[in-house]
Amino acid sequence: MTPEGPTGVVEVVDPGPLSTLQDRGRRGWAHLGVPRAGALDGSAAALARRLVGGRPDDAVVETTVGGVVLRPHRAVTLAVTGATCAVQVGGRAVAHGAPVTVPAGARVTVGAAETGVRSYVAFAGGVDVAPVLGSRSTDTLAWVGPPRLAAGDLLPLGAAGPLPEPPAAIVVRPRDPVLRLRRGPRADWLDRAGWSRLDGTSYVVAADSDRVGLRLDGPRVARRGGELPSEGIVLGAVQVPPSGQPVVFLADHPTTGGYPVVAVVEEDDLDVCAQLRPGDEVVLRVL
Repeated sequence: MTPEGPTGVVEVVDPGPLSTLQDRGRRGWAHLGVPRAGALDGSAAALARRLVGGRPDDAVVETTVGGVVLRPHRAVTLAVTGATCAVQVGGRAVAHGAPVTVPAGARVTVGAAETGVRSYVAFAGGVDVAPVLGSRSTDTLAWVGPPRLAAGDLLPLGAAGPLPEPPAAIVVRPRDPVLRLRRGPRADWLDRAGWSRLDGTSYVVAADSDRVGLRLDGPRVARRGGELPSEGIVLGAVQVPPSGQPVVFLADHPTTGGYPVVAVVEEDDLDVCAQLRPGDEVVLRVL
């Protein structure tokens, strides 16, 4: 629990299945075995910050599928972006993707995701918990940073700056479920037939996908036999284990691994990974 300061706090009433704090991530520590973490859908998190006049590194709440219920102890402006969902303040519906001023004590309900997986809640001033290694992001693999949100948590708010002029309209165009791939450091572990088979192939998102990685079920990718010594892994790395089922590593990925990284997902397509549900189909395209 955090004592209430002059800028107020937000109480977590119900954290839902998994809600965490995320900013742009913990960069520069991979050589010491610390992954980046950070918001999986970086564009949605950045939009939420902009709507409330936030700074680029302000921490936001990232929800997973089931939403979250919050109660600010002082009046605050917030915005919800990312996965489409119903948003209510004090039992009344308010807009998704727009700044909303919430009175002190009013219950804010961010509903279950209707499309996509992860929603983002930004507050004017940001969530001002103590940074760990330069970031307020929760890493769900190593559990570096703030713990996952729990009922009764009090999240301190930073000092809010001036609110921006509201935009005339927020247009978020749906992205096609396509991941563009560039050949990676172990591209030679696939032969020409393997690359041809991978390009344009549709895979189903597996149920055990999470913030660590997007696991794909579908046609087996035949690769060279044998294993590698563990080597560094980057965000978006596509690893092919002996099963032949590709894995796309996301923000909480380990920093090393022993399976070949045959490709890397284009950075602009990582936000697509954040909103794919188990059972969704995704197409791989080799550039």
